Amino acid sequence: MYWDQLTSPQIGALDKSIPVVLPISATEQHGYHLPLATDRMIGEHLCKHIDETMGEGVLILPIISVGCSEHHTDFAGSLSIQHTTMLSQMTDIMDCVVSYGFTNVFLLNSHGGNQGIVQTFVETFGFRNPGVNVAYASWWRMANEEIRPIQESGPGGVGHAGEFETSLMLVIAPHLVHLDKIEDRANIPTYSWAEGDLVLGSKVSFYRRMNEVAGNGVQGEPKLATREKGIELTSKIVEVFVKILIEYRGAV
Repeated sequence: MYWDQLTSPQIGALDKSIPVVLPISATEQHGYHLPLATDRMIGEHLCKHIDETMGEGVLILPIISVGCSEHHTDFAGSLSIQHTTMLSQMTDIMDCVVSYGFTNVFLLNSHGGNQGIVQTFVETFGFRNPGVNVAYASWWRMANEEIRPIQESGPGGVGHAGEFETSLMLVIAPHLVHLDKIEDRANIPTYSWAEGDLVLGSKVSFYRRMNEVAGNGVQGEPKLATREKGIELTSKIVEVFVKILIEYRGAV
């Protein structure tokens, strides 16, 4: 169910143990071949399949479509809000949600730059609301073990606008994927202990602006993206998230 497609009396009558999902994303450059809306469209895509699978067993809030993307603003079109703004926005929305009695809230993230502030939200909001279960996950970490075998590009290949995001967009909006603009991997090396990607992560969190990660704004190997991989990724991620939400609803 979608929060904003229900009436006020319908919201009031719902079982308050239903998991309430807040999808958070970004509007930022994704190289020369993917649209600025990539993170938002991936988040909405996953939520659509969650809704189709769980029906009345989940409640999905309107997506936050502009996130923390300052490190992308060297590339035209990228939008960003301050971390403090993001924290306030998540907090204000969830304050409303819990005021109506809901006790299981979950943030689904589809943008790497949001991760630090979302973890801060979980800790601060959880402390202030001891009767509420608060959790968050980024889709690539939540289903890490399940999606890892899909990767063909090797270490560093499934970063920003790389193999996985491009594969998902070939399912979601193939007309917005500019296949003729895809270039070879352009990752700029850094310290060995700071190398990583969406699947492998890194040993150390080391700040770099996106133009220091890759001159074309793409970290990874989008040439290995396929629609078939996007379909498999969707299935694996949704399967994992549905299991989590079902178990989450029964949490005490």
